[in-house]
Amino acid sequence: MTPGWPATLTHDRVTLRPYLRTDAATWSEVRVANEGWLAHWEPLSAVSWRQANSPAGFKALLRDLRKSAKVGVSWPFAICYDGKLVGGMTVGNIVRRALCSAHVGYWIDERVAGLGITPTALALVCDHAFTAGALHRIEVNIQPHNGPSRRVVEKLGFREEAQYKSYLYINGEWRDHVGYAMTVEDVAVGGVLARYLARRAEAA
Repeated sequence: MTPGWPATLTHDRVTLRPYLRTDAATWSEVRVANEGWLAHWEPLSAVSWRQANSPAGFKALLRDLRKSAKVGVSWPFAICYDGKLVGGMTVGNIVRRALCSAHVGYWIDERVAGLGITPTALALVCDHAFTAGALHRIEVNIQPHNGPSRRVVEKLGFREEAQYKSYLYINGEWRDHVGYAMTVEDVAVGGVLARYLARRAEAA
């Protein structure tokens, strides 16, 4: 047991929960169906996309995720919408002591993109991280041309703080990233989710 994990976070139709062994078939179907949507944002695998994202590939991934969660360096969440797995969000590189920081990465099924699922999920994770998770800082690093992902963090009030040259080896090349961050001091009374929902209501 580590601060903030395991956890299940819910708002309306969106739920984040730990992955289950029984997620293998659904996870594989979603990932395989989204190759064209996701593959260019992710590291290359030694095997094909279909093989890497097969039920067997999920089981191998789950073992690694559970190991890292057990030692407190990550929180791997499945994103569910109306109870169905539609994406993933991992709080990783968790560092305690004086830093109390982590990075967040996420992916979503293109078939439900644009419904507010990802910003809701990220807001839930931030509120959890700054309370039960006892973290001070959350970072999200995004490729400059990934407009949809950048809009997610901007909707939630993340600051653009840095430009990282050749930051990660993605899809066969070293890719630049834009660094966004939020600290607990940036969070308004009520939390990140409450602020996002209020802004969304104002814009409606």
